[in-house]
This record gives sequence, structure tokens and C-alpha cells, in this order.
Amino acid sequence: MEDILRSLGFVCLGSRLKRIGEQLQADTQRVLDRLDVRIQSSQYPLLAALDRLGPLPVGELAQSLGIAQPGVTRSVALLVELGVVEVSASEDDQRRRIVSLSQNGRRLVAEAKRDAWPRIESAVAELCADLSGPLLGQLAAIEDRLAETSLDRRAEKATP
Repeated sequence: MEDILRSLGFVCLGSRLKRIGEQLQADTQRVLDRLDVRIQSSQYPLLAALDRLGPLPVGELAQSLGIAQPGVTRSVALLVELGVVEVSASEDDQRRRIVSLSQNGRRLVAEAKRDAWPRIESAVAELCADLSGPLLGQLAAIEDRLAETSLDRRAEKATP
């Protein structure tokens, strides 16, 4: 069957990138599930930002990730329920909420840095190795390679 997104080229570039992103996230989630991690793959960038930048107000956390503040607020609420992050009022402005990793969050990020992220990074690097030429051709190559061997299967072969 014809792949409409692929055949429409640049007209559907955003939809095609979203499709690839969703597939990569789903495959990444399978890697995390095998490691018995209870956090969604889409939430790791937030944890990584807090690990790298330290405690941040919600607005700055959203800015560091390049996503809308309401999405960060929802993710933070879920991560608080899971005991991975903590939220406190700013000392200088009680209306500002400061998000930080909890002790469990720091442990989870340390485990991810050791066990999951290197495997995922290696799998994505292998997936994208030697891509060249026009963007649409590179996207087609990525899609074809993922259809041949999913990212989670590639990650199984990677060593952390």
C-alpha cells in the first residue's frame, strides 16, 4: 500500500517527523520496560533537564525543553505522584514553583544514565549511521531501517 506521508514529500514533513518520533518513543519505551523502569520515555527529557540544570521553575523547565508550560505542568504532577520529582515554592516568590529531582529521581536518572541511555543512544546512532543526501531520502532510510529492525531490537545488541 502507498505510504501517503512519504509520497507527499515536504507537504507532510511535520507529520512524517511526528510518525518517526512516535515510533522511536514507542521502541524506547520497550527498552525501558525491559529494564523494569516505570517512567514513560517521553518524561526522561524532563528528568535529564533537572539532572543537568538542577532545580528549575516550571516555566524555565518548559523553556529548556522547548515545550509548552501546560505539558510540563502535567508531567511534573505525574512525576510527583511517582515520587521522582518534588515541587516547592520559590523562596523569593511564593507563586513560583521550583521543580527538583527527589532522591528516588536522582537514583532513577543514575540508573538510566548507566543502563538505558547509552543503549538507546547507541541504537539511534547505529540507525542514523552513514545517512547522507537530501532530507527526504534520509527520512526514508530511517523509516526503512526501523521497519527492518526496531530501535528496541537494536538497543538489545548495544552494550551500555
